[in-house]
Order: sequence, then C-alpha cells, then structure tokens
Amino acid sequence: MNEAWAEARRLLVMRLDNIGDVVMTGPVLRALKENLPRVSITLMASPGGKEAAPLLPWVDEVFAWRVLWQDLGRLSFDPAREWELIEALRGCYDAAIILTSFKQTPHPAGYACYLAGIPLRLGESKEWGGGVLTDEAPPASDELHQVERNLRLIEHAGFRVEDRSLSVHVPEEAGGTAAELLQARGVAPDAPYVLLNPWASAQARTYPTHRFAFAARLLSEETGWPVVVSGTEADRSRSGELLDVLGDRGVDLVGATGLSELAALVEGARLVLTNNTSTMHLLDALRTPGVVLFSGTELEEQWRPRDVPHRLLRRETWCSPCYAFSCPYNLECLDIPPEEVAEAGLSLLAEVGGRPAGASRQEGTRA
Repeated sequence: MNEAWAEARRLLVMRLDNIGDVVMTGPVLRALKENLPRVSITLMASPGGKEAAPLLPWVDEVFAWRVLWQDLGRLSFDPAREWELIEALRGCYDAAIILTSFKQTPHPAGYACYLAGIPLRLGESKEWGGGVLTDEAPPASDELHQVERNLRLIEHAGFRVEDRSLSVHVPEEAGGTAAELLQARGVAPDAPYVLLNPWASAQARTYPTHRFAFAARLLSEETGWPVVVSGTEADRSRSGELLDVLGDRGVDLVGATGLSELAALVEGARLVLTNNTSTMHLLDALRTPGVVLFSGTELEEQWRPRDVPHRLLRRETWCSPCYAFSCPYNLECLDIPPEEVAEAGLSLLAEVGGRPAGASRQEGTRA
C-alpha cells in the first residue's frame, strides 16, 4: 500500500445499508486490522445495520447515521442535518473507505468526507465524481459477489488480503443467553435442532409462512429434532399459524432475541431454514448448513453463501432480478412445495453427516 494509507491511524469504514450488508464487511475489517494493527476502525452504519457491530471484533467504534436511501425516501430535505454529519466527521479521521453495492454511488458519502477534511477517500464508482475520491477503483462486474466487491476495493489501495471468507464472532454473553432461552423451553444443552428464520424485511423475499411451517414440520418428523423459530418482535403478529402447524415440535423464540443471540442460535443449529436475509449471511459466516429460499429479487452470485454447504432454492422467472420490495406476481420465483424444501434439508444433512442413516429419533428429545 502507498505511504499515506500505511500511516493512517483513524479509519472510517462506511456501509450504510442493512444488517446483512454490514455482516459482509467482516473480511474487509479483518484485512484492515491485519495490515494496520495499530489502526482504530470506526464503522459508520445505519441505525439498523449497527446491530451487526458486536459480531465484528475488528470494529473499535460505531457511528450510526440514517441516510435517505435507507429510509426509503421518507427523510425530509434538511441541509442542516447533512451539515451536522459533516461537522461530526470533521477532524476525526485520517481516511475513509466507502463500501457500496453495484447499484450505489460512493460520491455523496465521499463528498461529505471531503467537506469534513478527511484526506484519504476510497470508493468504487461507475461514474465520474469530480475528484471527490482520492482513490477510485474502476467498476467491477455487476455479477461480482458483494464480499469480493468489498475486498477488491481495498486491494486497489494496496491492502493485502489473506482470508476472503466471511466470519463473525458470537459474544460469549449472547451465547449464554441463547442457551438459557433454549433450556427454559425444554431444549437441552447441545441437543440438535433446526433453526427456522421464516421472515424477511421485504415481502418479495419472503417464502410463504405456511409453506415454511410445513417444510420445517416434515424435517422435524424425519430427524426427531425440535424446530426453533426466530424472528423480531414485529414478526409476532404473523407467527400464530406457523407455530400452530409446528405444534409441540416448535420452540417459540419470536421476539426473544437480538442479533447477537440470533447468531448464537445459528451457530448452535444443525440446519438453518431462511430467506435471502441477514440470517443467510450468518449461516455462511458461522459454517452452519442451510436451506435458503432465494427469491428472484437479486442475482444469486452477488449474495449467496460461499463457505458452507447449502441449498439455494428458487424458480427461474422472466422478471428476475427485479430488486422489488413487493411482488405483483404471487411470488412465482418462490413457488416451491414444502416437500421440496424438506428434501433439500435432508439431502444437505446427509451430505454433511448431520444425521447419519439410522440415527435415533430420540436424539432430539427435550430436557
């Protein structure tokens, strides 16, 4: 790396999107610490995205800020708010690294950093930015995986990358809390279970709840393992039918965990069922096999797990990728029978040795 970057001691890393996007910054943060052991890294994230920070041990500080695109345009036009951001950044950092997806521009964030006097500003751009960035990587292919897109950016500035895999660290306290929650609901320590995370923030990325419920029940009947159901408090209102289908095979943790506890549940599971959401990235980072119902909203190669055995299920449709929040076509891309989901889970378990042939149904008995 050039001398200016080698001398940086206060580094701002910006990823102003959702939890899953922040989880995927892990390889970049790890590489930065390996190259600059004395650097202090501040992660600038959205209020939602900052929840991932406790899982990223390379982060020294977190700076939360809500940006227009993260709020779906509901934020009012308020130049004073933007000046507040610039003043908050002024004099605090030697360098800024702006991480973006293939369809985002780094220039608004880069301009704020320029006005705040941050001398080094790194980003990837498809368009001319008028010198807002001091270091500008040429645009990558749109199909490139997001982790590789992030790593390619810092490699452009001369940083060495030894490990390209996704990883997170589950805080010890979160692991203890998750274990207590499970034991209080009858799941003995170290007992096998299937983790079902059936909801996503966008309707267009959410496999129908009743189908997820039947798929999970089929898996439970075949393995003898309980199904632990996770979700946010906001998911509580739509959990009733699912829990009814699971009956006494279900373990209700909807609204009972934060992100760190969810990560602990992922780490302890034998198999995860989820949509294309942050849980998909957690299972990849924690090497827990998973079946992912991946809708046609995005390209698989941009986001899919890379370091763990998994099954990605979706139907090819003419409208993919649509990048939509809601689907007007009855989620044809996720028109997958529950039996197919269950079979994918069973074949994956057989592949990884998660449940050898003839395994006892009593293995999953609760305490």
